[in-house]
Amino acid sequence: MSKRSNSDYLLGSSDAEHERLIRQATLIAPFTERFFRQAGIRPGQRVLDVGSGVGDVAMLVGKLVGPSGEVVGIERDERSLARARARAKEADQDNVSFVQSDVSQISINKSFDAVVGRFILQFLPDPVGVLRSLIQLLHPGGLVAFQEPSFAAFIHVCPHLRLWSAGASLICETGRRAGVNPEMGLALYSVFQVAGLPAPKMHMDVPLGSDPDFARWVYDVIRTLLPRIQEFNLSIEPLGDLATLRERLKQEIASANSVVPVLPLVGAWSRKSAS
Repeated sequence: MSKRSNSDYLLGSSDAEHERLIRQATLIAPFTERFFRQAGIRPGQRVLDVGSGVGDVAMLVGKLVGPSGEVVGIERDERSLARARARAKEADQDNVSFVQSDVSQISINKSFDAVVGRFILQFLPDPVGVLRSLIQLLHPGGLVAFQEPSFAAFIHVCPHLRLWSAGASLICETGRRAGVNPEMGLALYSVFQVAGLPAPKMHMDVPLGSDPDFARWVYDVIRTLLPRIQEFNLSIEPLGDLATLRERLKQEIASANSVVPVLPLVGAWSRKSAS
């Protein structure tokens, strides 16, 4: 696995990627909301959201903590930050704000009841070190709750869909070569404990569907990753013409009368020692 820097983000921050993130967030929002409720996010809490992107997780948590609570989102990319702030303002979520910072260099003079994140630790070269620093921002007994993917579960759900499976495998291999941990979800059990937390409670959700946004997920990610796919000299030949890939994926899923997943969400939550 290659060595990464926190500034080398695989998916970038183009307008197209922002729209893809929003579509993805819509698909998985019910699963993330249920996870946060189960983990212990409650009205009135002050919550830190790390790796906020265009703001979907922060705004979701903002609704859970309500007007008496507060959410601070951390995002280093200026374009993503501007989009997140505009979306929160448009949604009249005054309890949600964003701070520009790298997750490994957060400087905030306040403490939090919880720190949360979704699809962020997988990209970090030192997730244990980052988690240790985040724990220091929590009140005693504060909650740590993260959702991360399991690509093994993702790839093996639909082996009968050859085109879809080829695309899913290409996404996984591109991420792996870029230094992403494709099994960060399952690694959370160890990462939490090495960072100094009690063993987390965990579960996995696998969103499944056949509607257009499910069918296009693989296509969207491949388009985003195409420069890196080419950089790593990975073959796109099994996918055929990318100009028609989205439609062919849709047809394959429909012909098989099948469902496909978005990335399986492995959730882990634990609490900082109260002493």
